[in-house]
Amino acid sequence: MSKHTSAGLHGLRGELRMAEPMASHTSWRAGGCADRAYIPVDLDDLRAFLASLPQHEPVYLVGLGSNLLVRDGGVRGTVIFTNRALNRIGAEDHLTLPDSRRMIFAEAGVPSPKLARFAAMHDLRGAEFMAGIPGTVGGALAMNAGCYGGETWNIVGSVTTVDRAGQLRQRTRADFAIGYRTVVLKAEGGSIAEEWFVAAHFDLPRGDGASARATIKLLLERRTETQPLNQPNAGSVFRNPRGDYAARLIDACGLKGCALGGAMISAHHANFIVNTGGARAADIEALIETARGAVRQRFGIDLEREVRIIGEPG
Repeated sequence: MSKHTSAGLHGLRGELRMAEPMASHTSWRAGGCADRAYIPVDLDDLRAFLASLPQHEPVYLVGLGSNLLVRDGGVRGTVIFTNRALNRIGAEDHLTLPDSRRMIFAEAGVPSPKLARFAAMHDLRGAEFMAGIPGTVGGALAMNAGCYGGETWNIVGSVTTVDRAGQLRQRTRADFAIGYRTVVLKAEGGSIAEEWFVAAHFDLPRGDGASARATIKLLLERRTETQPLNQPNAGSVFRNPRGDYAARLIDACGLKGCALGGAMISAHHANFIVNTGGARAADIEALIETARGAVRQRFGIDLEREVRIIGEPG
């Protein structure tokens, strides 16, 4: 891997890396290299970098890489890592709200569990479920991440996005079509702009902070008991079909423990694929398709992936 600091290049202050190994930036610890990777120092630097890119350049914003599989052939284009730069979080006390509510501001690189803890420390309720989401606020917004009965967009007041030109926009829930694990920006003037989430305001009710912290503790204990957290994984591979659970369907197909190369469908939780050591992205993707095919054949249900796959085959 080669790298150089981009200070002075179009006034940029972050770090530009060439042939960056994406296995170092994803929770599966697998996959090829990105042609280019940029680590901005703050939001203004991110905006300047986006504005400097050619319009045809493929761009991917990545937080903790906890819901991402990068194929072994790597990524053609530029990956931007947000978790170091977009990490501000705070209580917005200046906003006019009913006494029963308070707004929390968090940038896209803030880990979701940190948001849950921050809200609880400020005696706010409703964000406890975010403690069970291993990624960042940006990823949670992009896919309406949820668990334990909660969904991200149920607590969103407003969001800030950035486009290819580095321009910021303030948007509300009404600007998006929001569903189960899906968020799509509605068309404006017949087209949909390419935008990324950079921050959000979360509208939360005031409550008992001690009770919220106790709930978080219980949820994390449950997560430890039910998920294979001791091995590299990307969380739930598939969305749960309506009225059922992907894990139950995969388990019913007898696929728990099914392995290919260094990848394995977890014996602990059938909707998780773990890297047991040296797994290639191709091994993981093949197991994804194996599980999907088996469930389709036995139950007639076409499981939808929850994880995002990018890049070229090796």
